[in-house]
Amino acid sequence: MTSYKPTKAEIQAAVGKTVPDIIAPELRVLFCGINPSLYSAVVQHHFARPGNRFWKTLYAAGFTDRLLHPSEDQQLLTFGYGLTNIVDRATARADELDAEELVIGHQQLAAKVMRDRPKCLAILGISAYRTAFKRPKATLGRQPETLHDTLIWVLPNPSGLNAHYQLDDLKQVYQELKDTI
Repeated sequence: MTSYKPTKAEIQAAVGKTVPDIIAPELRVLFCGINPSLYSAVVQHHFARPGNRFWKTLYAAGFTDRLLHPSEDQQLLTFGYGLTNIVDRATARADELDAEELVIGHQQLAAKVMRDRPKCLAILGISAYRTAFKRPKATLGRQPETLHDTLIWVLPNPSGLNAHYQLDDLKQVYQELKDTI
């Protein structure tokens, strides 16, 4: 477990950088964030920004048998889970992405799903899903359509910036996915 803390200068210099996917064929769930944070781009681990509740939520919902640190993100593969993003480039906030980037990201994501065939694709962010997939009325949960025979499930974004969902709320909606798969 690493406790490296990037400097402000390193974080500011991370605009546009990427974080490699953690993906393998036939995963149980491919978790898909909107795009990497600048913090994640510096440390090269998904959902690494302090205050992001992804790892706590996965553990609380029963996806992992212990609380993983972002530096252990590769270990998700041992549980049958992977990580990717709709858009690869890091930004300070997801709202810095435009609709065209999200739509293009959907096309790139579709290619990954077609290649690796996860059982379920879990999109972490309803607004980004609505834009990227051109589903303006979509709601959280299992979606009526599939992507190359892969179930699509939309979950709330675990970012600390998402004030609509506290950890207990996140646990509950993520657990619905866990119970289904």
